[in-house]
Amino acid sequence: LISGAIPAVAQSPVTDLGTLGGTWSEANGINDGGQIVGASDTASGEMHAFLWEKEVMTDLGTLGGGESYAYTINNAGQIVGRSTTADGTIHAFLWENGVITGLGTLGGGWSEAYGINALGQIVGESTTGDGYVHAFLWENGGMADLGTLGGGESYGIRINDLRQVVGLSNTAVGVAHAFLWEKGTMTDMGTLGGNESYALGINDLGQVVGASQPGPAKKVHAFLWKNGLMADLGTLGGRESYAWAVNNLGQVAGYSDTARGQTHAFLWKDGAMTDLGTLGGRLSFAYAVNNQGQIVGASYTASGSEHACLWSP
Repeated sequence: LISGAIPAVAQSPVTDLGTLGGTWSEANGINDGGQIVGASDTASGEMHAFLWEKEVMTDLGTLGGGESYAYTINNAGQIVGRSTTADGTIHAFLWENGVITGLGTLGGGWSEAYGINALGQIVGESTTGDGYVHAFLWENGGMADLGTLGGGESYGIRINDLRQVVGLSNTAVGVAHAFLWEKGTMTDMGTLGGNESYALGINDLGQVVGASQPGPAKKVHAFLWKNGLMADLGTLGGRESYAWAVNNLGQVAGYSDTARGQTHAFLWKDGAMTDLGTLGGRLSFAYAVNNQGQIVGASYTASGSEHACLWSP
């Protein structure tokens, strides 16, 4: 994006996915079959994970507690997220064929699952027995600690079909840096020039997206990392942007401040960032994009409610 340029406004239609009976919802994941997952308020005011397909939103239930939240779905329809248990703790879950299963922890009392690949391998974060939060990889029924970049904490966000994991970790000097974990080794991905960076998405080509400070004391900008190089994707005219997902075509979804001070969802492709607009309100956020170019996230409506939504190419 050229500094000072005015980003285009999308012509892609946007669909309001509704709610589970309450007033709030947001969508966080979409697979290549168009199945969408996220979370919504129910009529009783609880937050529950949902699966949306064929224009129907289905409540996925919980691990015995009052709330749940879904982050990602793979092409096999396996869904991961977090839920409260009967004793009130929060545990990562896997939902498959109508059954929701807790994945346990790294020895502490809490965990969340954020990403799942085609092989059913799952990543997320969990408290350890000594009270730190560490990224984990769950496979073959067990949860493994992925370690850190030298600091006390790390967070696993996404995993691709090559078993590459991305996320963020504290370094030995206490700043958060994006990491790429592969074959037992966690690598610091650096920054755009500032102190911090966060890796939030990865495709099956090993391309990574996230956000990083482009310089000291500056707001973060969305980035695309490939072949060892981190490129600044710019903004929609404002000071800050975040890239949350990249598909196998290199299309990037996220959100950015606009020149008017609003936050809008964007699609970045072929070197240009396009404003996806909203459901009639001031704000929108994009969190996932599939290989058909369908994008999901959330937007405020004209009445001021935040609803899950789908942008279609």
